[in-house]
Amino acid sequence: MLVAPQERLFAQTRVEPEPESSYDKLMPLTLEQIVEETRHWPPARLAELVDSLTLELHRATPPEVETAWKQEARRRLAEIENGSVQPLDGQEVSARVRRIVGR
Repeated sequence: MLVAPQERLFAQTRVEPEPESSYDKLMPLTLEQIVEETRHWPPARLAELVDSLTLELHRATPPEVETAWKQEARRRLAEIENGSVQPLDGQEVSARVRRIVGR
């Protein structure tokens, strides 16, 4: 699900009026501010944001890169199916990564 334009991640911040005019400016949020804001969101809304960002990232992928990844995925699957490589347990890999990075 895409985020509606009015829900885009911008904060309305009051800027001290300049002598010639007085108005509100929209200031883009920093990455840290976005993360902090999303900590308070319900899981369903956060999932919508992640889905939207993921879709946006994949739209930017050139077709030749998509084709190369599909070929690589097929090659790796064939290696697992023909027994030339053994798949790793995802939970074990995640636990090992957490130990390495200290989390």
